[in-house]
Amino acid sequence: MVISTESAWDDIADEFAREYRDAVVYADFEQETVLHEGDLRILANGWVELPTGRLLSPDAVHHIDT
Repeated sequence: MVISTESAWDDIADEFAREYRDAVVYADFEQETVLHEGDLRILANGWVELPTGRLLSPDAVHHIDT
């Protein structure tokens, strides 16, 4: 029996990611605190990836206007 040491999740995770252009990420309901404006990618686990490679936690993001 052969068992792979690589995760199967890595192969399909990109299929669940969503990419947006000119989106705005807010940290609050009142839309006063903007965390990011521009392109972004929402990963399958809920984290937001910015073009710089920085990741925003789902706990830090209130909502995203696309």
